[in-house]
Amino acid sequence: MLFHSTRGKDSNKDFASILIQGLADDGGLFMPDSWPRVDLDEIKSKTSFIEIAKCIVPLFTSSSFSFDETISIVESTWHDFEHQDLIGIKEFDSVSILELFHGPTAAFKDFGLQLAAAFFNKVLESENKTAIVLGATSGDTGSAAIDACKSYDRIKSFIMLPNGNMSEVQRRQMSTIKASNVFALRINGTFDDCQDLVKLAFKKRDFLNTDQYLLAVNSINWTRIIGQICYYFYAYNQLHQKGDLNFSIPTGNFGNVFACYSAHKMGLPINQISVAVNNNDILHRFFSENDYSKQLVHETISPSMDISVASNFERLIYDLFLNRDSSQCAAMFDNFPANPIELDSTIWKKKDNLFSSSKVNDLETRNMIQAIYQSNGYILDPHTAVAAVEAFKKSYQRNHYVVLSTAHPAKFPKVYEELNIEINSLPVSLSNLYEKDEHLYTFDADYNQIINFISLNN
Repeated sequence: MLFHSTRGKDSNKDFASILIQGLADDGGLFMPDSWPRVDLDEIKSKTSFIEIAKCIVPLFTSSSFSFDETISIVESTWHDFEHQDLIGIKEFDSVSILELFHGPTAAFKDFGLQLAAAFFNKVLESENKTAIVLGATSGDTGSAAIDACKSYDRIKSFIMLPNGNMSEVQRRQMSTIKASNVFALRINGTFDDCQDLVKLAFKKRDFLNTDQYLLAVNSINWTRIIGQICYYFYAYNQLHQKGDLNFSIPTGNFGNVFACYSAHKMGLPINQISVAVNNNDILHRFFSENDYSKQLVHETISPSMDISVASNFERLIYDLFLNRDSSQCAAMFDNFPANPIELDSTIWKKKDNLFSSSKVNDLETRNMIQAIYQSNGYILDPHTAVAAVEAFKKSYQRNHYVVLSTAHPAKFPKVYEELNIEINSLPVSLSNLYEKDEHLYTFDADYNQIINFISLNN
């Protein structure tokens, strides 16, 4: 299995190359040359998440790692989860909640980032090199990246977070890590400012040492998508008796949705993928109005989805709508966001066979949290609640919905204080955050300031 860019000028790449490179040289995103097919009977026969992951991960890694090497990594990668099979499932009649928050940072991103970090380290060891992880976070990516990489001495992590627009718990998950290879950088600006600084750093790369890689941990890295594909097949393993499933997915950068789409292309039977967003509605505007245009970011109570551009969306445009025509894709995205994207109406309607979307505001999010708590005593986190609105509206006995629960509610305590809902059980990783000292380095959204700091600590 080799990989190529959505924009056509960076191709024939093996797995290790795209793992380390992250973003393609032409600005596009890497895609597999073809979609591998999965044996659904084999998936149904497995008895654990790890056993299912062993069926998925090697399909993408064979160009750089032997089957045995990949299996060894898969068996040892996912660590410090509080659920015996990593994922919990809570059922409400025709809706199932897929709990992806049992990892060490209490968010779904532990799945993709722990897998990526393990492969990063394997490549660095084999080449005797070091690496800098540079990322931007609107909530959960940063803490998951820091946790996944902190035990690897060859990797130093510099994670940028906007000053504000995330919960104190989310911030403290990054700022209270005491490790010589971890740096949390608070930027006076928005998440988009942080993202722009990361993109500029990847273009310039003027702060790296000799024999040092710059690694992407945001969801553009294909290895993160692989880790996420695995839990869609796990959902099938657990729930296939309910018929073809619908998935309702809270999303910002579209990585989780694209992992679901990827699983479908690999043979997972899916009735519908519901793309659920908050007031930052670029994806809903595309799926409902054929309008993919950048607008200002609005702060919401589901901050991990507060984005203006969905960085993985290019992959779907390329694969589904453009039938892998890289020249058309490059023409669109080389000029975006200056030129909004609007597809030919016939092409745009391809979405109708698989996708729907919903936009949920903060009031509706709070109402959904309250309704489920009052009727079932179960607490949804704000992001999960955004996706639950569509699922509970559309589901019935023969139309089962799976809602992806992407974070533990304890990460957003102010929301539940306002709703007079008490969270009685905390994940271990969140239980003593307020007792720890914070280690934050504050900067303006200024490239030179940040690069000087990285150079001093590299």
